[in-house]
Amino acid sequence: MRLNAWLARAGVASRRGADELIKAGRVTVEGEPGRLNTFVPAGAEVAVDGEPLARQRLAYVLLNKPAGVVTTARDPGGRPTVVGLVGHPCRVVPVGRLDVDTTGALLLTNDGELAHRLAHPRYGVDKVYLAEVRGEPTRARIAALERGVELADGPTAPARARPVGRGRVELVLHEGRTHQVKRMLEAVGLPVVALHRSVYAGLGLEGLEPGDWRELSAVELERLRALARPPARARRR
Repeated sequence: MRLNAWLARAGVASRRGADELIKAGRVTVEGEPGRLNTFVPAGAEVAVDGEPLARQRLAYVLLNKPAGVVTTARDPGGRPTVVGLVGHPCRVVPVGRLDVDTTGALLLTNDGELAHRLAHPRYGVDKVYLAEVRGEPTRARIAALERGVELADGPTAPARARPVGRGRVELVLHEGRTHQVKRMLEAVGLPVVALHRSVYAGLGLEGLEPGDWRELSAVELERLRALARPPARARRR
């Protein structure tokens, strides 16, 4: 594991903060100064300012994010954050982002490798959104969403979409661009009034009120790892 990821797992700092500690010469691995490209072997002793560290256990948390909470570890403006809301003893961080006014399923973990894979479009992890919109989700608008929409940063991948009542659309994506759902719906003439993510990577919110969270079960974790497993051809290389 790369040294900055190891330090983040240990709860010392974010990866960016860990990079600063490493550059300042405050981190050693087996008594030798750590570098940005240092990989930590299994069982190696890592120390900051001469104090040995213990790596945290891996943790996986599902949060029902309420509106008004920022998807980050800290906010310069003092707004409440998802990390503060969860208050887990391990230093978990969000996988991807939800806008401050978007509610719903958010995964937090300190498993950097799994988080990276889940967030990468290559693995096709489904995210299910329910949007309240202005305008009517006509067949033509739904078909446009399903084909993919031309946005300022390029065309989107095809999505699954369906109307779910008057002024409501369910949209299933595996991409994760900034404000993507809102921009796609705006592009087809359906500006978003409210947005909720009901499912992330097969994880639903049954039994979780807004602001509540829980640890993933062993079965859920195995399913997540299966979703993020590289294709067989890639594993053989």
